[in-house]
Amino acid sequence: MIDTPMYPLLDTVQFPEDIRRLPIEKLPQLCEELRHFIITQSANNPGHLGASLGTIELTVAIHYVFDTPNDKLVWDVGHQAYTHKIITGRKDRFATNRKHKGMSGFPKMCESEYDAFGTGHSSTSISAILGMATAARLAGNTSQQHIAVIGDGAMGGGMAFEAMNQAGGEQANMLVILNDNRIAIDENVGAMSQYLLRITSSKSYNRVKKGLWKFFNFSKFLTQGLSRLGNAVKGQIVSKSNLFQQLGFRYFGPADGHDVVKLVRILKNLKEIQGPKLLHIVTVKGKGLQLAEENQIAYHFPGNFDPETGELIVPDEQNMPPKFQTVFGETILELALKDGKVVGITPAMATGCSLTIMREKLPHRVFDVGIAEPHAVTFAAGLAAAGYIPFCNIYSSFLQRSYDQIIHDVALQKLPVVFCIDRAGLVGEDGPTHHGAFDLAFLRTIPNMIIAAPMNETELRNMMFTAYTEREQPFAIRYPRGKGVVVDWRTSFEKLEIGASKLLKQGKEIAVLSLGPLGNHVTQAIDMLEKEGINPTHVDVRFLKPFDKKMLDEICNTHRTIITVEDGTVTGGFFSEVSEYIIAKQYTTKVFPIALPNTFIEHGDITNLYKSVGFDVESIANCIRQNFKL
Repeated sequence: MIDTPMYPLLDTVQFPEDIRRLPIEKLPQLCEELRHFIITQSANNPGHLGASLGTIELTVAIHYVFDTPNDKLVWDVGHQAYTHKIITGRKDRFATNRKHKGMSGFPKMCESEYDAFGTGHSSTSISAILGMATAARLAGNTSQQHIAVIGDGAMGGGMAFEAMNQAGGEQANMLVILNDNRIAIDENVGAMSQYLLRITSSKSYNRVKKGLWKFFNFSKFLTQGLSRLGNAVKGQIVSKSNLFQQLGFRYFGPADGHDVVKLVRILKNLKEIQGPKLLHIVTVKGKGLQLAEENQIAYHFPGNFDPETGELIVPDEQNMPPKFQTVFGETILELALKDGKVVGITPAMATGCSLTIMREKLPHRVFDVGIAEPHAVTFAAGLAAAGYIPFCNIYSSFLQRSYDQIIHDVALQKLPVVFCIDRAGLVGEDGPTHHGAFDLAFLRTIPNMIIAAPMNETELRNMMFTAYTEREQPFAIRYPRGKGVVVDWRTSFEKLEIGASKLLKQGKEIAVLSLGPLGNHVTQAIDMLEKEGINPTHVDVRFLKPFDKKMLDEICNTHRTIITVEDGTVTGGFFSEVSEYIIAKQYTTKVFPIALPNTFIEHGDITNLYKSVGFDVESIANCIRQNFKL
């Protein structure tokens, strides 16, 4: 008996040219095999499942029609790109997706020539593809095609509009494909989402569109007819003027994003149209896995699940310490119930940061501003200027996008915005686009800022309470992704003395100054070393700014060596603060850092990453041993 291969078509595909040799009627089967492959692979190796299931047909159609990698394709964001990776030479490596030293979960230029641009953050694709299209024009290359695939959530980001404004004005030759699935990580918010819904739900427009497309039968008349008649009809039926048309783009759609044959025919025709074009397709996030379609937020990144049923495999977390995110969510709700001036702000990360806890009880005081971090910061500044107490929760790597607003709109005016900086430090499998490596360094240079990092959940709670009661200047609290160490964290609120550190253990000869949750690893390392007769001092610094200079004076006068421990970059952060002060005061104390090196750290599980940078308990103990002997 001959075994039937599980993937008779997919097994013949390594690169897009293999797909181009298939007859068009075989493409739906290929898409179904890809869907099964992604579901099966992702069940035991978690990744961004929902978005990639929704773009299988689109991905196959793009690579079938366009001459990638000669034609340039940029994904926005990389959550959508698993099919792209599988059919561009990485199918055999897909089992290593997001693993330490394995394949990146996002498009990455150094990984494949098919990844025209690295995309881990959103709303960047149109700018990037416009740059490439402009370069082709300047070089006299008239044959190269340029395609950006952008999600509807990312389309609400400011960069997307800035790029479309330029592209429409210059009449750049490029195609933007708007993948409209009604959801980013959480449900989409704002006028753009509502506008797209009006387009896709307009009965009169869809009736006319269906008749037009049937009449033209996707021939060359499609492009002529839609550009001459369709645009005018759409402009009248959908609204007085189509937004994308007003930005200088020819608008086509909405089209069914799961009909691969129809997509191929549309793309072949659009390929012949010069200038900026936008194809609006409608897809279902999680397509093909029923539970993923029904629970799109949970299945954005579902963790482990049963590949047959889709049921999530949830670990038993009873009597476990909570996530820092849960402590934030519970604590801001508690403060908000005490004071009607407390509000929560998030740029499209309500579930991830746990602002959903407050939103369930006080929905009118939680603001999801969409993927718009700079706006989130200035919006918070406006609330603070009007006497409210905004807790602006932004992931560390995304806060980088708001640097000017932090300086100009918040710190310069000394407005009491509370920045709750989630995902500080290494975040694991999402890799260098998402590691929170730089916030300590870039915030430390800004005047008027208070910068704090809790060692555990109780300190996070009390720092939030301190920021709530202080209200004199901007207050940043950074904390990591995932679980802490304290089960019984919900204690009575305690206002901390701003800038004051906490002595955890008095020792001699060598002092370890820790900032943030790595202090727990220091504690474990010191417990090991005490058995060897090594007794370091350990200080939980708590505040990078203002820094506890009185504590440092005492340490320098009584210890010969200091080790600083932080989960931020070694350049410009905690180590720099201590070193600069010691140099200025002309102390002879030696200082050694445990910090992230000044490189981009690759993706991988936290255990392996911590070992690679010296954050694990044994590495910290070895560092103390070596410096204790000096």
